[in-house]
Amino acid sequence: MSPDDTDTPAQTELPTRAKRVVLFVLTAVLVLVLDVVSKALVVAKLPQSHRPVRILGGAIYLNQTRNSGAAFSLGTGFTVILTAVAVAVVVVIVRTASRMRSTGWALALGLVLGGALGNLSDRIFREPGFGRGHVVDWISVFGPLDAHWPIFNIADSAIVCGAVLAALLALRGIDLDGRSART
Repeated sequence: MSPDDTDTPAQTELPTRAKRVVLFVLTAVLVLVLDVVSKALVVAKLPQSHRPVRILGGAIYLNQTRNSGAAFSLGTGFTVILTAVAVAVVVVIVRTASRMRSTGWALALGLVLGGALGNLSDRIFREPGFGRGHVVDWISVFGPLDAHWPIFNIADSAIVCGAVLAALLALRGIDLDGRSART
């Protein structure tokens, strides 16, 4: 076997940045697909007028609602502005991804991007119209009809988990490139 017949680990391994971008993209796509599929199932199988479905001993209730606002139904009269903000968030995250070498940041930003795209797709494609669509929310925790916590969806969960992870990374002083910001 000649030296040219074998690859060194450095030759076969993707560069660190490319690996993190792949993780980032796969995370975002997985969140988006899970969100879109779950909302399609909820809309098809759980009418808005249906009584909430109780699961896990009442820890979770499933009921379809439409939200024209942001988290916790804030800003219900600003749907077009929320759509524009979501587009801006997507653009910033995608531009930031090219500098990413940190696994934690790739996961955090992938979660936020996938969630933002999931809710943005509702704003674009759902009634009452382009840029004004209402987001499908369907998960209620510890009680039906947001008795104890606002109703949410998979995209919302991903955004929150990504934001918490990003905050933890920032508190630990980890930069997008994976190095410690603290000197």
